Amino acid sequence: MKKIICVLFALMLLLPFTGCSNVNNDTEEATSFKIGICNYVDDASLNQIVQNITDELNTLASKNNVTITIDTQNCNADANVLNQIIANFISDDVDLMVAVATPVALAMQAATEENRIPVIFAAVSDPMAAGLVDSLEAPGGNISGTSDFLDTTAIMNLITALNPEIKKVGLLYDLGQDSSLTAISDAKVYLKNKGIEIVERTGTNVSEVQLAADALIADQVEAIFTPSDNTVMNAQLSIYERLRDAGIPHFAGADSFALNGAFLGYGVDYANLGRETGAMVFDVLVNGTDISTLPVKMFDNGTATINTEIAEALGFNYDTLTETFKPYCSKIQPIRTSESFE
Repeated sequence: MKKIICVLFALMLLLPFTGCSNVNNDTEEATSFKIGICNYVDDASLNQIVQNITDELNTLASKNNVTITIDTQNCNADANVLNQIIANFISDDVDLMVAVATPVALAMQAATEENRIPVIFAAVSDPMAAGLVDSLEAPGGNISGTSDFLDTTAIMNLITALNPEIKKVGLLYDLGQDSSLTAISDAKVYLKNKGIEIVERTGTNVSEVQLAADALIADQVEAIFTPSDNTVMNAQLSIYERLRDAGIPHFAGADSFALNGAFLGYGVDYANLGRETGAMVFDVLVNGTDISTLPVKMFDNGTATINTEIAEALGFNYDTLTETFKPYCSKIQPIRTSESFE
């Protein structure tokens, strides 16, 4: 009898420890998450976004005592590679996917129609036109994120402020980039209303963009406009010297274009966009916010970034430029040519 009592007493002592072990396991599971990030192409703007998403998530995870495992991939604008990356994310049972740029967002949206894995996009210029969300205020599905929507009228104002007598403007972009189409359409309306001749040249890869840039030089355009087009951005380092030597100022829809040698980049702060995207990921992933009701985040895109080396080569004074552009920008900043942001 004494032996039975001793055994029962020993079992009773073990029960609390067994219970604690289960609680700890449950807690560990509840505070550990896995996400997959897919970048569309290797360029300064998108790389900056990915870096800031990662940094923000690591900071928030540390502050809130959670673990977030991040798998970062780049499809390099290859649709087959993109689909395989997404399939791998699904196979790895990620809790959330992050799409950097419109083509990635569209592919992730299509791939998650049934499994409803949450998707946060970054730098989608026009989420509604792309068919990603029902509205900016209430996306309505399993996808939301941040937009780098470009105020095309503002950048057109910069072009005409620089040269009030301008007669011919070139439009350089990729027809296959959904993010470019709205901005190009808006630019055409603006230029036609001003009676300015429009020359369009397009390319779907670096070689074609180089040929398109050469054609615009031959067309004797007086300025070139490119929206936040990832294909042209990828080719920017290979065309900026040609445009500089031809005396043509290149206006584009992101500061990374100016970093890579364009005369001027106008648009959102991509580092801040990346941080805000990371915060949205954390909100859905850890805080459990309903993504279908999470508004798309928009930004003030009134920052003009002037490449001072290119400006000087084109015969412009930086201080004079800041005075000329001041009425059309909330902020003006200088930059020098480099391959990537520090």
